[in-house]
Amino acid sequence: MKRVAMLCVGLAVGAASTAEAQLTMQMSNGWAFTFSGNVNAFSIYESTSETGATNLATTPGGLIGIGGKGFNLRTGLLPAFSVFDAKGKEGTTDLGVHFGFAPQIQCGTGSAGASVHDCFGAAIDMRQVYMTFGGTWGQILAGREIGLFNRQNILTDQTLFGIGATGGINGGGTTLGRIGFGYIYPNFVAQMTYSTAAGRPGQLSIGLFQPSGLGGDAGTVYNQTQVPRVEAEGTYKTGDVLVWANGTVQNAKDLTLTSPFFNASKTATGVGGGVRFGRAQFSLTGSGYWGKGIGTTLQFNGVGGPGGAVSGLGVGADGELRTSYGFIGQLTVTPASSKVTLAGSYGSSYLKATSGEPSFKTENSLISGGLYYQATKSLKVVGEGDYAWTKEKVANPNKNKTFAGAFGFMLFF
Repeated sequence: MKRVAMLCVGLAVGAASTAEAQLTMQMSNGWAFTFSGNVNAFSIYESTSETGATNLATTPGGLIGIGGKGFNLRTGLLPAFSVFDAKGKEGTTDLGVHFGFAPQIQCGTGSAGASVHDCFGAAIDMRQVYMTFGGTWGQILAGREIGLFNRQNILTDQTLFGIGATGGINGGGTTLGRIGFGYIYPNFVAQMTYSTAAGRPGQLSIGLFQPSGLGGDAGTVYNQTQVPRVEAEGTYKTGDVLVWANGTVQNAKDLTLTSPFFNASKTATGVGGGVRFGRAQFSLTGSGYWGKGIGTTLQFNGVGGPGGAVSGLGVGADGELRTSYGFIGQLTVTPASSKVTLAGSYGSSYLKATSGEPSFKTENSLISGGLYYQATKSLKVVGEGDYAWTKEKVANPNKNKTFAGAFGFMLFF
């Protein structure tokens, strides 16, 4: 939490050197209050092919449908952020509280599938509410903050400053970026996390997290959580190279009397990692993850209920845990003395059937290219093109594909 970029992005540590302008007030009691954030808006035109033949009803975790064209004005992958911080020191203990409000600008889709005109206020997502206290021994964070598993995978994603996959032509909320197209969303979750002291090449974070049930196609299957989830992340920075690894473990039990899996217990596990080589004019990033029972797009049981791709889907029809994995490769180039950065990336996420259910392997892939112009210290102008597809790899029908072009602005303060 040392950089304003982390505060206003809410996700992207070190992602915006533009976000240095902030309001800071020094209180008479020694505490300092800061206000920072960003506002962004993107115009998007998306065209989805009508020649696809991958049936999402029989392709768990598929994200791209068949047919449809449309224009939208909306928030990108990064929501607007309004961030309030207060920090103080009592004795040798550093103290802090943090509130991060994340609104979106658009209304989203109504019951007829079109964007609605009257939503009487766009959604406000209360993403961050936490306290910190620490010293030379490290820091404890308690509250709601981004999770550790796959955290660096998303923080190093170029589409944080664009749209990536839209998640639907007239979708509400933020776009997907590469969520489900190279990494699983860490989300902002209740936690108590210890981190070793900052300012050293290596840092380790490990925490207890609010547990989640494990979900399948029909909703949550393993619904009792008697122990917290454990997540951990280790990072090491030396020179121009950043290396990281992260992981998660979640146990849950089925206590539904009418369930064929009554009294059964399963433990979902996931590991992730990556490496980034970055200089002022060039960066190269590769990251990936593998898991059993963690699902795809969203983790574990996602939003709950039989919600399709956003329900986690880590549990098969036979009650066993499905395998999922994904990766990203990314390149950015900033010419010398230029305000323009060019970025390109390719990534995929896969979800596989268990050995006891009909065979399938769902692929969601995205190719993204972007041009990012730093018009002023705080204003960024963005142009981006994103080609995404969904394909069931076993039956091998024609893939469902879509292309979205976007132009927008991001202002950090």
